[in-house]
Order: sequence, then C-alpha cells, then structure tokens
Amino acid sequence: MKNSEYNVESIIENIENVVIGKRNEIKLLLTALLCNSHVLIEDVPGVGKTTIANALAKSIEGDFKRIQFTPDVMPSDITGFSMFNPKKNSFEYVEGAIMANIILADEINRTPPKTQSSLMEVMSEKQVTVDGKAYKLPQPFMVIATQNPVEYLGTYPLPEAQIDRFIMKISLGYPNANEEWAILTAYQKTNPLDTLQSVVSCEELIKMQKIVREDIEIEESIYDYIIELVGKTRSHPYVQLGASPRASLHLSLASRAMAFMNNRSYVLPDDVRSLAQNVLVHRLVLHQEAKLKKVTSEQIISEIIKDTSLPVVKKR
Repeated sequence: MKNSEYNVESIIENIENVVIGKRNEIKLLLTALLCNSHVLIEDVPGVGKTTIANALAKSIEGDFKRIQFTPDVMPSDITGFSMFNPKKNSFEYVEGAIMANIILADEINRTPPKTQSSLMEVMSEKQVTVDGKAYKLPQPFMVIATQNPVEYLGTYPLPEAQIDRFIMKISLGYPNANEEWAILTAYQKTNPLDTLQSVVSCEELIKMQKIVREDIEIEESIYDYIIELVGKTRSHPYVQLGASPRASLHLSLASRAMAFMNNRSYVLPDDVRSLAQNVLVHRLVLHQEAKLKKVTSEQIISEIIKDTSLPVVKKR
C-alpha cells in the first residue's frame, strides 16, 4: 500500500501554497480528515485558521462553508428547518449552513450552549434531524471549530461532552520572520487561495478514509501503549477528569492515519507518541490546585509521554 497512489503528499503541498510554514499543522488537519473526524483550532485571530480550512476544502474539491458563531445564531441556522410550501401543500426541508464538506465553526464558544449542542448530532452521527426526519450530510464531512484562547468575555465554554468529539486540538501560532516574509511576498498582488486548484476528489478522499479504518494494522502492544497513556491521564494527581475511552479510539485511529500518510500499512509507536499531545490535551479537566500552580494540560501530557516506555513491536 502506497499513499502516493492517493496523492496524500500533493494535498499537503497544495495547501502549503497558501498556508506558509505550517506543514506539521497541515498534516495534523489532514490526519483528522482521513479519520473522518473533527478538529478544534485554538488560536489568536489572523494566523490563517479560515485560510487553512478553505484551502483544505478546495484541495479535495469539496464545498466549504464558514459559520460565524455569535450569541444570536439559532440551532435552525445550522441544521436547517421545515418550511410550508403552499403550492405542494406540504412542508419542505430548507438546508442549513451545515450542509457542506468542510465547515468552519468560527469562534464556536461565542454562541450559547443550545446552539453549540446542535452540532453534537452533526459531529457524531453525520446527519441532522429536523421535525423527526433525518437528513444525511455530504461526505466527506468535517467540522473545524475555532476559539480564541485570550478573549473570555461573553463566551460560553464548550462542555466536556462536545470537546471530546474533536479528535484533536491544534494551534497554528505566529510565523517566524522568514515565513512572514514569504507570506508578504505571496500575497503581495493576489490571494493565492483564489486560484488554488483541487488535487484529489471527494470520492478519492473517501477511499483513503476506508483504507485508514480497515487496512492499516496495529499490534496489541501498541494498543497497550495507548491504554497506558490514556490511563495515566485519569490517575494524575492534578487531573480531575482524565481522557475518555473515546480518546483511546481517536488516538488509535489517528495513528493509523499517520501511518498511511507515511507510506506504511502498519502503526509504529512513534505514530502514537507524535499524536498523543494533540489528541489528549483538550480532554483534561484540571484540579484547582493545578491552576493555582500554573500547571497546564500540555505539561501534564508531555510528562506522561516522557514517563511511558515505548512498546517493542515485531520487526517488519
């Protein structure tokens, strides 16, 4: 199995044409898409969150929609609603903003819990239910939610049950001086996003997702490694609520996707270790003592990764 047959590298390179200096973050985003899951981007404004989501959609020839979450956004704005058609003397479904392949849920924590909860079924079941009738979402489907880590005034923190549905949390961060120079040059006259072309189709992407889920092997010793990592988050003295069994499933699946992206049909312990921080960090709820001592979830996960021995796997 070679991922070159499926143009994985070409997707990364294509997005790099408009999102400069963020190769690792692009790979993480694509990893989540290959897992048919969702990503939470926590970062300050202006670092390219909308651009990277739009570029991903264009690269796979998918539909892209951006939902700006504000306090007045209603659940029906997202899921859609039924409207009476007098000509047909019946109710018809009017699609909401969620009907696209890549959804950017911008500043998701600025909308009330009732509206946030409308995404729960969408993210887990890949469908919306309006007036008792289910409507399937386009495939592939991915929610990229963003939130600002600095501004907390007028925000509604996401509940743990919803945060747990994001396979990983990533941060783009500021570019370095050379990268910012390249950005200024690339965007001097035109926006390269305007001319970005697709490199794979949605159908090809769905085939990749199927390979990741069904054809990538993972040894029992690596399962033990995942269980140990996740288990240590539950027993850590500073952690009030550790990672859930869904976190174990997500870490296993993301590791398969990473193996696929690295042209392998099997998972290595390094795949798990390289993803553990992003997959686990947003799932921890810390005790007040940790907050007073300024201990972060990132520090705890790094400590757990460092203190957990890598498993021995069979030679390939």
